[in-house]
Amino acid sequence: MSLFSPLTPVIIAVVCICVVAWRWNMGKMKRERNIASEGRTSSIRWADEDLQDETEPSMEESAEEHIETDVEVQHIPFSMKHYPEKEMIRRANEFYQLMNKRRSVRFFSKEMVPREVIESIIRTAGTAPSGAHTEPWTFVVIQDQEMKHEIRKIIEEEEEINYLKRMGKKWVSDLKKLRTNWIKEYLDTAPYLILIFKQTYGILSTGRRTHYYNEISVSISCGILLAALQNAGLVTVTSTPLNCGPRVREILKRPVNEKLLLLLPVGYPAKDATVPDLKRKSLDEIMVFV
Repeated sequence: MSLFSPLTPVIIAVVCICVVAWRWNMGKMKRERNIASEGRTSSIRWADEDLQDETEPSMEESAEEHIETDVEVQHIPFSMKHYPEKEMIRRANEFYQLMNKRRSVRFFSKEMVPREVIESIIRTAGTAPSGAHTEPWTFVVIQDQEMKHEIRKIIEEEEEINYLKRMGKKWVSDLKKLRTNWIKEYLDTAPYLILIFKQTYGILSTGRRTHYYNEISVSISCGILLAALQNAGLVTVTSTPLNCGPRVREILKRPVNEKLLLLLPVGYPAKDATVPDLKRKSLDEIMVFV
């Protein structure tokens, strides 16, 4: 008597087909994951690797993490002037009109700006909120002409690579209307350069201090700084020096926990300065009222 029924070969064949199909599908899924991963990599090839850090909040504490033992902070009374409705509306509209005149300017006068003005502007930027009040920012103000030129050389070297390789055709095409390229003459011309670094963590004698949401905190501070510049009658252009951070950090002798986030040339506009005739979105396009 045979141990195999007439259907045995059919069953074996079906099982083999199922195994082959399963392995083919697994291979297909793996290939699709690889393609997706490559797509993500190529789509962010312009990302600044130096800005990446692992300091966002986690459930685990590092062995060398500094933990505050004195957590008690005195709370004090707070009050703020309550403006009448008409005055409040007037002040809000006047501030909007002031800020609506803000433009990104790439042509600077060499006229010197009082240092006291710059110091007050930096103080104002330092009033920004920050995660757990860690104030994770460093503002490096450069007036020295030789140092400004060294910074310019680093920026232009990396920016040429950015425009030709890292940024991609679409980004470069989108910038054509602004008439920008990797040549940054204003880095020599502007009386000041303000380089804003985010501190990825604090360095204490007792260990590292976590700087929660450091990039968001510093970005808020930068927004306040831009408003303060506008209020003082000064101009700038926001520059994100892609992949320049390590070399700039080295030349300025900044510590390893600081990452270059933004570079601002600061001064008065040149008499023959021009800006693109751009229009801003209307209120209906940027606000949703619920």
